[in-house]
Amino acid sequence: MTPEELAALPYRPCVGVVLINAEGAIFAGQRIDNGGTGSPAWQMPQGGIDEGEKPRAAALRELWEETGVTENLVEFVAKTEDWVTYDLPPELLGKVWKGKYRGQRQKWFLYRFTGTDAQVNIATDHPEFAAWRWVGADELLASIVPFKRAVYDTVVAAFADHLKR
Repeated sequence: MTPEELAALPYRPCVGVVLINAEGAIFAGQRIDNGGTGSPAWQMPQGGIDEGEKPRAAALRELWEETGVTENLVEFVAKTEDWVTYDLPPELLGKVWKGKYRGQRQKWFLYRFTGTDAQVNIATDHPEFAAWRWVGADELLASIVPFKRAVYDTVVAAFADHLKR
């Protein structure tokens, strides 16, 4: 793909969820696939926005689809003011999302989890995560795939007042 063709590709509209517990620790899921990295990849729940769907509704849907956590188990805290974008690394271009996108444009939402750990269920109909845990922001940032690091830095900075380091 030429640089011009790459520049012409759109960003995939997407949402991300920072789910925190009462102590401010963040939900991190270990991807079933490795995110194209060859080693275990950890991330927060995220996914595409369906046609006609509002970002906040998409965030709650993705949270439920990936963690089993329903809307009645969370409290809305904040969202990022701006959309955050990232480009796929060259080795993933054309391999994910059927080659239609150069990366993602994400709106992030911060929710406080009011349930119990027993109410988290990653064994969903279409599982994304093999394992999960609560982590501090620094541990999360250290375990994210490199091409998403700037996004996670931005999101953690936006919600820093609510997060455990």
